[in-house]
Amino acid sequence: MGTAIGVRGRATARRAADSTAVDVAARWGLLARGVVYLLIGMLALRIAFGSGEQQADQGGALRELSEKPFGSFLIWAVAIGLAGMAVWRLSEALFGAAGPDGRKAGKRLLSGARFVFYAFVAWSVLLFAAGEKGSGSSDRKSQDVTARALDLPAGQWLVAAAGIGIAVAGVVIAVRACRRSFRKHLRDAHLPRRVRRLTDILGIGGGVARGAAFAVAGVCAVRAAVDHAPGETKGLDDTLRTFADTPAGPALLVVIAVGLAMFGVFSIALARWRAV
Repeated sequence: MGTAIGVRGRATARRAADSTAVDVAARWGLLARGVVYLLIGMLALRIAFGSGEQQADQGGALRELSEKPFGSFLIWAVAIGLAGMAVWRLSEALFGAAGPDGRKAGKRLLSGARFVFYAFVAWSVLLFAAGEKGSGSSDRKSQDVTARALDLPAGQWLVAAAGIGIAVAGVVIAVRACRRSFRKHLRDAHLPRRVRRLTDILGIGGGVARGAAFAVAGVCAVRAAVDHAPGETKGLDDTLRTFADTPAGPALLVVIAVGLAMFGVFSIALARWRAV
């Protein structure tokens, strides 16, 4: 009797996870993420060409969006969309994701981590939408968090571990993009050939650029831990500017900026073509 009730309960939960509401939340979230990355890429391009005044990070993207017609409405739409992304990832963590291996423990744990990340991002955007513009750029906030972490017992080890985790995540993102791992999540039966090819280009270029940004930010965090120097930690804006300080100069920043914009368009495409 109890087993039967448990099975029915899990089946009900699974149907809830597959509901239209979760599907809409996921697609709205992917669209919102795409808009943010597209704007960040555009802001980074302006910096590369010497005309950027906004920070090339989430805050800069939101401020850019706020200056558009119906800017306040658009920001609320992005905030709700990112909250929907968090709900989708929570659903995957609780009930499993789409696909044959979606219910494996590793996949569900990864979805749980993504839920925490997107819940934090959604909350920060909701605060921005409500009028709290924040106390500074992502760079300043990253340095403040690092400084507090370094003051903790074993703080250097904690910051170094976090930096290594971010750097490894960046490498994984780039490698998975090059391997076109995103293909297994697409609804191939409904995907025209031209769209499939375009999605490959956007997914690879966007994923490599995003992974590179994560990797550099992680390396900078490790350096901050080793040197016990919070100022060496970089948010997204400072991380992107780092690419312009390489021997390749602003040209490399242009490549990364275009890649981030490509990831934005890729996310928007996923809102239409991804299996949820």
